[in-house]
Amino acid sequence: MVVEKDQSIDRIKLDDSWKQYLLPEFELDYMRELRGFLRAEKAAGKTIFPEGKNIFNALNATAFDKVKVVILGQDPYHGPGQAHGLCFSVQDGIAIPPSLRNIYKELSQDIGITPATSGNLQAWAEQGVLLLNAVLTVESGLAASHQKKGWERFTDSIVSLLNDKRDNLVFLLWGSYAQRKGEMIDRSRHLVLESVHPSPLSASRGFFGNHHFSKTNAYLIEHHKTPIDWRVTS
Repeated sequence: MVVEKDQSIDRIKLDDSWKQYLLPEFELDYMRELRGFLRAEKAAGKTIFPEGKNIFNALNATAFDKVKVVILGQDPYHGPGQAHGLCFSVQDGIAIPPSLRNIYKELSQDIGITPATSGNLQAWAEQGVLLLNAVLTVESGLAASHQKKGWERFTDSIVSLLNDKRDNLVFLLWGSYAQRKGEMIDRSRHLVLESVHPSPLSASRGFFGNHHFSKTNAYLIEHHKTPIDWRVTS
């Protein structure tokens, strides 16, 4: 039996460095079902974040062979104008969310960077920090509404791909959700740094003082890679 190709695959805007590895994923049943779910949600008049053009922004902003650091988030912000495809990041002009404020606070304590007035982390992505959420879409106003629809399997494939085909990456796993995703990482070949989540509910229990940013740069330098300039400007 000949299976007809899903024509929506041709419309996927994905950087070629990732597409060469991930394109087969889009042919699998779970991704067909996920695309069907998203189409049905839009047809029902629901607002989905981020915009379609930004769903794969993390991958498009950081080419596969340029990745040096991976920060794993959970799912996109669900407020208007916030999500743009990079975990923990918001677009310019949007108020900095509490977890990101705590990330900036740790940056200040760890390496002396003055907390930024912008929450847009695009500059990190362009230096090789893959800002990947486990779930890439969300319904407006409903946190975690697109969990268990298929995205987790897709982003598992991304983490597995990086683990298998790259060496000496740094994975920053903040909170139990991200740490579960880290179970597939070979810690003899990559540096895995774990702590509680930067959320105000947990940051004081081990996120503050984890020194993940200085430890990341020390590891990159040790392996002859350019360290990350963690400053953020609008």
